[in-house]
Amino acid sequence: MKRYFGYVRVSDPRQGKGVSLDEQRSAILAHAAKQGYEVIEWFQELETAAAKGRTVFNTMLRRLERGEAEGVAIHKIDRGARNLEDWSKLGRLSERGFDIQFAHDNIDLHTRGGRLSADIIAVVAADYIRNLREEVKKGFYGRLKQGVYPLPAPLGYVNKGAGNPKEIDPHSGPLVLEMFETYASGRISLRELQDTFQTAGLTSRRGARLSRSGLAKLLRNPFYIGLIHINKTNETFQGAHEPLVPKELFDRVQVAMDVKIAAKLRQHSFMFKRFIRCRRCDRVLTGELQKGKYVYYRCHGERCRDTRIRGADVEHAAKRLVESLRLAPDEIQDLRDLVDLEAGNEEALVAEHKKTLTLHHQACEARLTRLTDALLDGNLDNEEFNGRRAKLLRERQGLRGQLEGIGRNSPLRDAFKMFELTESQILGYETFADAEKRELLKIVSSNWRADRENLTFTLHSPYREMLDEPDPAYCGPHRARIRTFAVFEALKRLADPDTKSLKSSRQLEGEHVRA
Repeated sequence: MKRYFGYVRVSDPRQGKGVSLDEQRSAILAHAAKQGYEVIEWFQELETAAAKGRTVFNTMLRRLERGEAEGVAIHKIDRGARNLEDWSKLGRLSERGFDIQFAHDNIDLHTRGGRLSADIIAVVAADYIRNLREEVKKGFYGRLKQGVYPLPAPLGYVNKGAGNPKEIDPHSGPLVLEMFETYASGRISLRELQDTFQTAGLTSRRGARLSRSGLAKLLRNPFYIGLIHINKTNETFQGAHEPLVPKELFDRVQVAMDVKIAAKLRQHSFMFKRFIRCRRCDRVLTGELQKGKYVYYRCHGERCRDTRIRGADVEHAAKRLVESLRLAPDEIQDLRDLVDLEAGNEEALVAEHKKTLTLHHQACEARLTRLTDALLDGNLDNEEFNGRRAKLLRERQGLRGQLEGIGRNSPLRDAFKMFELTESQILGYETFADAEKRELLKIVSSNWRADRENLTFTLHSPYREMLDEPDPAYCGPHRARIRTFAVFEALKRLADPDTKSLKSSRQLEGEHVRA
């Protein structure tokens, strides 16, 4: 006897408590007895078939594809799918040889006429759902235009049946009003409000503790002043229910919430937040706003409370540092010429080295060929052949790796490109946002430390070497080359030819520089 899955479904969990599912099973079992197949497992779903993605339905299809059954029995076509994508899945399974049985419709999907009839029924079912959605939407908006909220009553109100306005709950309504009055003072946070009214017995509709996000939504809800706002479409309607909160009080609550949000944002907008540490205790300095406009960075360690530096001083030190690292166009050109000359010499050496490696590789190939010939001629036994061959193969692989790596770009040119990019960012420092300025400072420096009112930091190479040189403005006629040579030598050290890779300038730190 053929083995089939049985699938039953209702759209609403409340229907699952009735007789609909039992009737579907009975009809499928009667059809199975008549057609001569056995239902080996039932799949029951309490979900609409209008939308794709039903968990039980998709699980059943996957198990069917794995061959756990020869087909599936469904009461009616619209029990299986009321959207065309799921109907298409059933059709593809039928085309692959799986049997799809409909107990009520008695349609054979393996015939052209049966498939056409089933397609028509499925399209009609999908259209029915679309029309039903439109009717539900029409009824929903009809209620809204009448001023009736067609969804569950918010906290502080009670439902009075379909088509009737919500009414104020005599128990929770006064508590919600008191909540608005308390928060409007501006002296309490959402967390404190949460604790206060939990003690007073105010809970969610399910009896759970009110969350802070739930409280924020409640305090923002214009339903309490007599309006109905639909978030999904951003539409507002005049409500027919009695307002619980005066509009003037509601407006004061909105101002209080906006002020707290703005204060919270300001708290996290310090330019050098988590950027500077205390030299004595290694704590991160905390940004503070004094007198509403002056920024200070302070250590809160027990023995370091005298470490306190003005935000304006930090910004001035950062600006001075960036300006000191700015090279003139002729300096950049001199540096480019030096890099091109050095890289050209390196490229000639690389070409010679590549030629040598190529000759070694060819010699290795020739030795492998001769080794194979010696085996064929009987001059070597298998054990000796395998040992020599393994050694030559390892040697050949090493030569290939060297040849592949030797053709890469010049590490010195790469180092110069990184340096040139940073110089272009230095030129635009004044126009950068705070976050961009911080990132640039991280490229050229690190280890920003404060000790009382003194600020120090560490410069990375090649910027450390640049500032170690005398100021070019006070040098002789070739002053532009002084800092250029220092940077060039630093770039050569960064582009270590022995490692064939460019080291990050952030990995190389110099000595502390007093800001």
